[in-house]
Amino acid sequence: MSLTAELSQKSEHLQQILSTMDRIVVAFSAGVDSTVVAQGAFLARGDHALAATAVSPSLALGEKEEAIRLAKLIGIEHRLISTSEFSISDYRANAPNRCFFCKTELYQLLTRSVACNEWETATLVNGANLDDQGDHRPGMQAAMDFQVRSPLIEAGFTKVDVRNLARHWELPIWNKPAHPCLSSRIAYGVEVTEERVQRIDQGEQYLRRQFQIDELRVRLEPNELARIEVPLHQIQKLTTPTAVEEITQEFLALGFHNVTLDLQGFRSGSLNSFLSINDLHIAAQKK
Repeated sequence: MSLTAELSQKSEHLQQILSTMDRIVVAFSAGVDSTVVAQGAFLARGDHALAATAVSPSLALGEKEEAIRLAKLIGIEHRLISTSEFSISDYRANAPNRCFFCKTELYQLLTRSVACNEWETATLVNGANLDDQGDHRPGMQAAMDFQVRSPLIEAGFTKVDVRNLARHWELPIWNKPAHPCLSSRIAYGVEVTEERVQRIDQGEQYLRRQFQIDELRVRLEPNELARIEVPLHQIQKLTTPTAVEEITQEFLALGFHNVTLDLQGFRSGSLNSFLSINDLHIAAQKK
């Protein structure tokens, strides 16, 4: 895929930004955004670039292996960092600012791991783009606290720009659906536990495997209710009498108490729609 003149200019700007950094540590989730940043960092700084992936129960099945595979494809040095956000009471409480505590844990560990020898001068970077600025992202406050830079934002990239550049660079995940952490599926105020995120992951893996649907969410609502979101054109796959019976049996066996199918279809970040302006203000202020 060839680049438009505008995107070519943005790509050059991204490389210029990254090339000014002595060493670069990329918070690498194996999503499209962070993969593009990792590729750009390697092109700009070669062996002076490092990708680091947080590993915890909130990481969906297969994502660690995907990160390892992509880092090897790019050629960038890669480290797996074990994080312990589930030991943090504020994280488990699952207020609207939960992500702040997760990202703080990650950036603290990354800062400690690189604050020695030749990596002492490294710059931490993430994969945030311009479209992320209009969403509820408490993790961005943690990034500011640790002086983490967002080169895609600095270079003016939107989500569409990122995917188009990934395709131009022939990165195999250019059209990969977003895979936010499993904890983001749990309704605010419902405690985040390892058992719950594992159950959610198993439910999503079952639906993808059984019905060949790539983009979906299993949301955990109060009272252990599973709310399944799939794209509107895929809903009919889940509503045949056989499918309804099989899904119900599977989800009850996993430990959910009730199962529902959301007729509004898949919506990224749909749990945030229940937040009031006051909730968002508190989430932004409270640490």
